[in-house]
Amino acid sequence: MNTIDLNGAAHQVAEGTTVADLVTAVTGRALLPTGQAADGGRLGVAVARNAHVVPRSQWALTAVGHADELEIVTAVQGG
Repeated sequence: MNTIDLNGAAHQVAEGTTVADLVTAVTGRALLPTGQAADGGRLGVAVARNAHVVPRSQWALTAVGHADELEIVTAVQGG
């Protein structure tokens, strides 16, 4: 198990957990290998790992490791 910081809170994740796995867990939506939502809808999510944006195309390929800091942000309408 690895301990990561996800949106400011400590979480335990299994070895081999990817950014895509975390996005699925946070949003509750299945993803295609491209990072797009499997249901065809807009996902409206961006991810930063250790202060660097992770391109959506790399989510399934980017494993998270011990002490990584991740921010998963969702776009909201209005203001």
